Amino acid sequence: MKQKFIFITGGVMSGIGKGITTASIFHILQKKGYKVTAMKIDPYVNVDAGTMNPVEHGEIFVTDDGAECDQDIGNYERFSEKNLSKDNYLTTGKVYQTVITKERNLEYNGKCVEVVPHIPNETISRIKKAGRNADADFVLIEIGGTVGEYQNLLFLEAARMMHLKSPQDVLFLLVSYLPIPKTVGEMKTKPTQNANRILNEAGIQPDIIIGRASHPIDKARKEKISTFCNIDPDDVISAPDAGSIYEVPLIFNNEKIGERILKKLGLPKKKNNLDKWEEFVSRVKSLKKTVKIAIVGKYFETGDFVLSDSYISVIEAIKHASWSLNHKEEIVWLSSEKYEKDKQALKDIKNYDGVIIPGGFGTRGIEGKINVIEYCRKNNIPFLGLCLGMQLAVIEFARNVCNLKEASSVEFDKNCPHPVINIMEEQRGVLEKKNYGGTMRLGSYKCKINPKTKSFKAYKKEDIDERHRHRFEVNNDYREKLEEGGLVIAGTNPKHDLVEIIEIKKHPFFVGVQFHPEYKSRPLSPHPLFVEFIRKSIQR
Repeated sequence: MKQKFIFITGGVMSGIGKGITTASIFHILQKKGYKVTAMKIDPYVNVDAGTMNPVEHGEIFVTDDGAECDQDIGNYERFSEKNLSKDNYLTTGKVYQTVITKERNLEYNGKCVEVVPHIPNETISRIKKAGRNADADFVLIEIGGTVGEYQNLLFLEAARMMHLKSPQDVLFLLVSYLPIPKTVGEMKTKPTQNANRILNEAGIQPDIIIGRASHPIDKARKEKISTFCNIDPDDVISAPDAGSIYEVPLIFNNEKIGERILKKLGLPKKKNNLDKWEEFVSRVKSLKKTVKIAIVGKYFETGDFVLSDSYISVIEAIKHASWSLNHKEEIVWLSSEKYEKDKQALKDIKNYDGVIIPGGFGTRGIEGKINVIEYCRKNNIPFLGLCLGMQLAVIEFARNVCNLKEASSVEFDKNCPHPVINIMEEQRGVLEKKNYGGTMRLGSYKCKINPKTKSFKAYKKEDIDERHRHRFEVNNDYREKLEEGGLVIAGTNPKHDLVEIIEIKKHPFFVGVQFHPEYKSRPLSPHPLFVEFIRKSIQR
């Protein structure tokens, strides 16, 4: 079949669920037997997501091949159980960088290089490349931002140009918001009408409008949207708030979105096979028991609000593992800075079944995290340290067990007396040149696990691959001293003898990993390390 392209745009406001919409359609088309891939286009001048602040942008997700992406790539992977790549993520910065490089290399044969058509043409080229490399029947393209913003106009132009050349192969979806103001008490369609009109101004008529709201859209509103937005009432898809993002494919399936897409693209009807997903969602809804997990971090406070998107993959991995063990998750956010200022507050940690210290950078809140780790170690509270969390566990152990009182990381103190965490050798020149973007140890690397460890019990195999995002590592000059003190080196990278996993023996579960296992957790196949951590937390 000829490749089909579906563009997903957003109206009214950001954060209404374009990513979950894209992931859900990905899943539905997959279960109809089609080969699907998805692509996120971010309207940032950043070349990739790696240099973005997680409080502003949300989590930086990493693929097997080392792309630093928007968190929506993680949603695509979780819903499709398919690993994506660098081809699946694009930014304004990457497009401009490529076009300028081509111009410098005379690849345009002396032509005047212009924003239009050369930027949209480069975008189209990359969209088609993503489809070819995935051998996909469908390419889903989520355009970041909201229609009407200057930043994403060039990507809308690329979509319009593709439709102009091949209208039978291109479809447009608008995800829009229908507010229900408390003082009015009625669902309002005018913001969606305006979003549709703005999209029309870009030369695009949506084929399907997905209406996000706190309640299902009634027939009267569907007909109103149909009249004013020039689409069939059956092409207005109701997307009310759900208890879980994993319910969305089932909601869309009930609204027959898959059938509408196939009909519009002239493709034959195909049955879905959503039985496993339905069973999974039904089982999660019926769970009664709860496991209480604390995440100690510093990237979730934004004014008076909590932005959990900074740790979205960690949250989802906790959910997957908890659900697999027939428990609902209760996640509590703890600011690491609190435990620097008030050590007496540490006693509250005993109220949680397990504690996670996730990844991060910089010195803010570090000593608070180390204090929490010490409390977990001494009080037998299940602990999982991810990337920086593992490095801080090594520092805590060095200081308080091995008596290396001034142990630290050269990331925090270049001249510390005991650099138990050191910069990776290949990263030295990178930092000296201030070449920060896309230069960390990124992507999937091998790890060999010691069979006599808790980690082996979790994975049930010696050889694993996990995704990384770091510049610093456990200093091998201190390994012997740390092991003499009782630290277990449970996993190492066989090529560079890099410490990948640490454990403590006489503890229910005290594990730190240099990698990010959360990136590979899936709803129907939770990550084994998170499962073991949650199992021990439940036992506590």
